[in-house]
Amino acid sequence: MQAQPGSSAASPAGAGRRRRAKAVFFDRDGTLNVDIHYLHRPEDFQWIPGAQEAIKYVNDRGYLAILVTNQSGVARGYYPESDVVRVYDWMNAELQRSGAHLDALYYCPHHPDGSVPRYTKTCVCRKPSPGLVDRACEEFAIDKASSYFVGDTESDMACARNAGIRGVRYEGGSLLALVRAAVK
Repeated sequence: MQAQPGSSAASPAGAGRRRRAKAVFFDRDGTLNVDIHYLHRPEDFQWIPGAQEAIKYVNDRGYLAILVTNQSGVARGYYPESDVVRVYDWMNAELQRSGAHLDALYYCPHHPDGSVPRYTKTCVCRKPSPGLVDRACEEFAIDKASSYFVGDTESDMACARNAGIRGVRYEGGSLLALVRAAVK
């Protein structure tokens, strides 16, 4: 299924389950990859140390690994939505080499100062609003009390608080070490 703003690029694996899923939500830029302003090409992507291993760690512990990212470059006309999905697909291809995967992509292409009219707006899916996390929780039947949000900014931590999920702040170093310490 093709990703839509505020929705997933993968079909909800947890949909229809009786048992609630647990998830680790990951921010992208600055958390999983080096923050290159308006990253939209796989050839510019650089993994943060321990990021691939952190995703595998949560996969191996039965957590869904869900990518949640603001992509205002779409609203600003720097790149199309298809580039957001292309980078996500590339990330998953890279992760598969180590037996890891991301379960879904939720992204916000909107920004109130955009230049593309259809994306120029204030919305509930742009972090720190919890819209993307709430939608993922609904679609995957995620138990918020058993879930985490890993991000590098105060906006990410505010999103976690707004969604009622534990926030884990990444401030450098090995992402795997941070995730191991927080997610049991």
